[in-house]
Amino acid sequence: MMKNTLFLFAMILLLHPAFTVYAQQEAEKIDDLVRAEEIKELKFGMFICWSFSTFSGTEWTPTLEKDASYFTATGCDTDQWCKVAKDAGMNYILFLSKHHDGFCLWDTKTTDKKVTNSPLGIDVLRKLRNSCDKYGIKLALYFSEGDWNWPGAVDGKGYSEGAGIDPEMKKAQLEELCTQYGPIEFYWMDHAVGDGGLNHHETVKWIHQFQPNCFVGFNHGEPAGRLSLRERGTPGKIGDASTTKYNKEAEANYKDYLAAEFTYPILPEHKGGADWFYSLPEHDRLCKPAEDLFKDYQGAIQYGNIFSINVGPDYKGEIRKIDSKTLRQVGKLIEQSK
Repeated sequence: MMKNTLFLFAMILLLHPAFTVYAQQEAEKIDDLVRAEEIKELKFGMFICWSFSTFSGTEWTPTLEKDASYFTATGCDTDQWCKVAKDAGMNYILFLSKHHDGFCLWDTKTTDKKVTNSPLGIDVLRKLRNSCDKYGIKLALYFSEGDWNWPGAVDGKGYSEGAGIDPEMKKAQLEELCTQYGPIEFYWMDHAVGDGGLNHHETVKWIHQFQPNCFVGFNHGEPAGRLSLRERGTPGKIGDASTTKYNKEAEANYKDYLAAEFTYPILPEHKGGADWFYSLPEHDRLCKPAEDLFKDYQGAIQYGNIFSINVGPDYKGEIRKIDSKTLRQVGKLIEQSK
């Protein structure tokens, strides 16, 4: 009886959020060069974008007149996401935790504009974390540094029109993500609405308080961190400015990158709708060829990059059939190449 009681107490302690925070803060720091090799071994992953823009049919969705009820997903099949990733030969999922609309896909305490207040009513990130663990998939996070709900931002516009500034909110959100959702392999920081009032070097330092081995990258703005982000980019050596569309100066001149990631949408060019998010039902048959994705996978392997192909779950919270089919074809090509 005593042994069972002690076992139950130990399990409760392990599952308690406070223990999670403590365990991550006490994580042993790995040398950056060693950690860089671990990051490179991620090789291929799935970038998942799911937020207000899934339901607006546009890439950037103004947010000030909207609340959590705008997110009208009728389901959320994170097991399907991970199963497709596994079948595609992927080793990680890069998940959008918050876009510029400020809608949080986790049960944050920082805002009411969150998925647990939506009709779906569940902590999507928590569910995804559990599915990743189930399928042996690593987890990385996309995070919009500023958002349109913060002072100084212009709703629906980029930082050149107005940067959203709330450094304490940014820090609080990142702390929740770092301390409540297990190990995060890397952060993909989007600078589109500015740095949120916490500069990039300070952002890296803040994250490393909680997860010292988490790599951090920024798609543009002040160069910082160890991870080069190539939005709509291509494979290539670190320092090759031709591999990136938006971050050429940093790629060419910043000397502290130790690994590089490139990403683009699985959707080919099309009229109307979105690119990174689920577009419109009329585009449901559009998808880049498996052979093209496999070619870029080979490029990633050649240069030691990691390659995140983007998909957008639909209104039901499922990856499109055409995407699933294509990615599984890529997985077969990867298997055949071994």
